[in-house]
Amino acid sequence: MAGDLNNNPTKKPIVVKIGGSTLGSHDTSLKDLVRLQQEGEEVVVVHGGGNVISQWMQQQGLAPNFVNGLRVTDAPSLEIVVAVLGGLINKELVSLIHEFGGRSVGLSGVDGCTVEAKIANPDLGFVGEVTDVNSDLIRAMLDAGFIPMIAPIGVHVRDGSENAGSPLNINGDTVAGELAYALDAEQLVFLTDVTGVMDGGGRVIRRLDRRRANILSNSGVIQGGMIPKLSACLKALERSPVANIIDGRQPGALLECVRGNSTGTTIVSDSRSARG
Repeated sequence: MAGDLNNNPTKKPIVVKIGGSTLGSHDTSLKDLVRLQQEGEEVVVVHGGGNVISQWMQQQGLAPNFVNGLRVTDAPSLEIVVAVLGGLINKELVSLIHEFGGRSVGLSGVDGCTVEAKIANPDLGFVGEVTDVNSDLIRAMLDAGFIPMIAPIGVHVRDGSENAGSPLNINGDTVAGELAYALDAEQLVFLTDVTGVMDGGGRVIRRLDRRRANILSNSGVIQGGMIPKLSACLKALERSPVANIIDGRQPGALLECVRGNSTGTTIVSDSRSARG
């Protein structure tokens, strides 16, 4: 059982970011997560749900708006974000994990003040920039043998401002990178609806080191939703040896990636590993 191994102080978790758009008819990500748990791996999951949020916003007459991959979030939009991410999607995913034979607990960054943040750009509205991660609750769930399923909602730092203690919408990719950093993760895996990081010619880049990834990030080649993904990988690589951005729509993609057979882009912490 997974719980038998969870008290090993040298064991490091795998952090997985699941995008809502990857959960299709052929996707096996949740079954892969259960398999990893049954094999004794500690896994922490951050989930998205941007498409569902946009659908709910449109039903309420609100137009989704993004700047550099980040959703502009006014007060009515924030209510939808909290309800859809922290409620509907989170509980559906936890239910499916249990259906497939796993053990999971649904959380958000608000619970236990796990993810604290502040409003860095007022033009984005109630969008948080992470200031601190308290991993105590996540570690307790791992020690108890559960997969923490985390909705990327943070809590505004208690700074005496009018927003203190309020929930904030945080990009799920960013949360995954910050959690991987805080947990000294074994690796960070992004399950996306693309085949990996593309070069200027539209070809998948199979391996990058941190230096080349930084150059690519600053070159303007990376666009839209890939911007926060690559930034999150670079954050994680400050403490983790490897990060992967792969196509989560492919059956068995997560298992294969964890076992060293990534089909997308592998980003490593130093150039020596990149040559391997």
